[in-house]
Amino acid sequence: MATAGMLYRMYERRLLASLKGAALPRHIGVILDGNRRWARAIGSEASHGHRQGATKIDEFLGWSAETGIEVVTLWMLSTDNLERDPNELSELLTIIAETVERIGKTRCVRVMGAKDLLPEDIVTRLSNVEDASAGNGGMQVNVAIGYGGREEIADAVRSLLRDRAAKGQSIDEVAETLNVDDITAHLYTKGQPDPDLVIRTSGEQRLSGFLLWQSAHSEYYFCETYWPDFRRVDYLRALRDYSQRERRMGK
Repeated sequence: MATAGMLYRMYERRLLASLKGAALPRHIGVILDGNRRWARAIGSEASHGHRQGATKIDEFLGWSAETGIEVVTLWMLSTDNLERDPNELSELLTIIAETVERIGKTRCVRVMGAKDLLPEDIVTRLSNVEDASAGNGGMQVNVAIGYGGREEIADAVRSLLRDRAAKGQSIDEVAETLNVDDITAHLYTKGQPDPDLVIRTSGEQRLSGFLLWQSAHSEYYFCETYWPDFRRVDYLRALRDYSQRERRMGK
């Protein structure tokens, strides 16, 4: 008689087989939601949930590399999250820094977000990972920390205006020629493809400001599972769902 584990592996292989030759995303964005609720459900502290969620990131990146994903963007901490209890936030930032350092040993890492809102020691650690990992090949990993979609767009516009001002252009001249591509070129994800698929765990069905500009034509997949419990089979289901959709890209 087949055990539950055997049935699970059989189903996983079936899902993998269904993806052969399928159109898969180049860039996947992930809203890592549910760490605290996962911890609360088992009567544990929030930090335990955050650490379990950090472990899941390692697994997720491995699954993504196996399926040939080029870019993964992980939303680890929003600007709203910076208002949490100082003790929990301090622990969370330490966990995030450790996780980013671990990722940066093998993958190219780009840190996205308002670094000026983070403690100086955390910024130093994150910046060191960016510099040290720049030469790593393979899949690129964006880590969104202290990130807000509206703030990103505002930052892009400010960067664009400063760039044009340095070239001697007036505000009127900028306004006359400004287009969508100009702003795209100043986003945190500049030079990368927009996310084809955005996954959010924990059952919440909203973007909460994640990659607002870049996700205009993204496909969304909402999973009921809390992030620490997210399984490879959940990931494969998301990819299968994506591969079966007809992408019109607004047409």
